[in-house]
Amino acid sequence: MNLPYLLPRVVRHFLPEKIVRFLLLRSLVIEPGLETRDPQAAVQRYVDVLAERGDSLQGKRVMVFGYGGRFDIGVGLLEAGTGAVVLCEKYAPPDDAHNRALLPRYEAHLRLDGERVRPRDERITLLEADIRDVQPGDISPVDLIISNSVYEHLDDVEGITRALAALTSPSGLHIHFVDLRDHFFKYPFEMLCYSKSVWYGWLNPSSNHNRYRIWDYRRVFEASFSGVDILVRGRDEAQFQQARSRIRPEFLSGNADDDSVTMIRVVASQPRA
Repeated sequence: MNLPYLLPRVVRHFLPEKIVRFLLLRSLVIEPGLETRDPQAAVQRYVDVLAERGDSLQGKRVMVFGYGGRFDIGVGLLEAGTGAVVLCEKYAPPDDAHNRALLPRYEAHLRLDGERVRPRDERITLLEADIRDVQPGDISPVDLIISNSVYEHLDDVEGITRALAALTSPSGLHIHFVDLRDHFFKYPFEMLCYSKSVWYGWLNPSSNHNRYRIWDYRRVFEASFSGVDILVRGRDEAQFQQARSRIRPEFLSGNADDDSVTMIRVVASQPRA
């Protein structure tokens, strides 16, 4: 038994979500995603991916799927030339304490509404809903949908991807950075060693970790898009070989190059009707 892993995982599984949110926003024990930790670097990363394709953010309507409650990423995208931003988040409410600190710098985009900070105009839209409940006619089609370290936490990857594809313009693009590691990063493949009942009953963190592998994401995106390019951004062959004998067969493809993947970038285009 890997007690140094199991004990913290059990605690994390049963930890109340308010405490998790408190720790996450302060980077205490739980590390936030790049959009929260370094929003300017997050924006630049999407700029770089588009530049690789001879494209840019200029004038695009962009959805940030799972933005985390802080408006930095939205105003950063507008400052980089985006035409409009949709900040989509079902679980994390706006972090008003943090967003108030943005007002002096971003008065052109944000305003104070009582004690709350809200977008100043229609260039930033807050979408606080389950994306599967949003119909194509409810919002204008988006040109670009982006996310970072969000997809590995989804509980309905297929349904959410279909919903996002339906909201994308025919010429639109998706860019998703996905971290396939166990987020107890010292043990990147440990979550793959437990049965479904043990994982979801005792170990899965409240933020959910779906344990999808690279071939699962390839299947999901190819079902909703005609153009799918998955770039492997990281492998950990040493840690994989160390854990391999304990990893359950459903998480093994037999191809060590795929099985040892830790991070990917998905670029998807041409949404299927």
